This record gives sequence, C-alpha cells and structure tokens, in this order.
Amino acid sequence: MPYIAVNTVQKLSPAIKEKLKAELGRLIAIIPTKDEKGLMVDFSDSHTIYKAGKEVDGAFIDLRLYNKSELEFKKKFTQEVFKLLQNELGIKPEAVYLNIAELETWGGGGDLH
Repeated sequence: MPYIAVNTVQKLSPAIKEKLKAELGRLIAIIPTKDEKGLMVDFSDSHTIYKAGKEVDGAFIDLRLYNKSELEFKKKFTQEVFKLLQNELGIKPEAVYLNIAELETWGGGGDLH
C-alpha cells in the first residue's frame, strides 16, 4: 500500500483535492506493483513552509512504499508529480520537495507484513 502525503501552503478546494487524488492514483502506477487500489493519499493544506529562512509558495510530498523499487520508476514518478503540482497549483518545481521512503515492514489489515 503506497502512502502519499501532500503538504502545501495553498488552501485546496474539495474539487482540486479530488483532481490531485485521481492524478496521483494514475501516477503511482508508474512504479511497478503499485496502483490506485492500494493507495492512501493524505492532504495537509494551508501550511507555512520555509526554505533558507524564507517563506515559500511550495509543497512537500512524502511517498512511502512497501519494499524497494527501481530508481528509474521513482525518478519518472517524481518528475510527473512536479509537473502535476505546477499545472494544477502553479507551484514551480524548484519549490516542491519530495522524499521516498522504502520500508521493509508495513502494517495493514490487522497484521504486519
């Protein structure tokens, strides 16, 4: 089950959350064995984000994956997420940060995998 947390300074309407959720569901399939059926998306909007001590109009994306994935797929996913945020929110790629955590264990469905 992949997990994507989207933290942004912008206030997101329900319609834009739905659009971003759908697009992230489509984009997660870039990574083999991942798909929208297992995807959890978490939006945290209206945040204050600072970089180099200055407030920025930006976003931080946290992607968590169960097990490791190939670098080429993670790179493509990252590039597409940057494009998505620029197209939908007007946030320039240089103001977006994304980390990917690949975890060996994952709890879900009442068990640890």
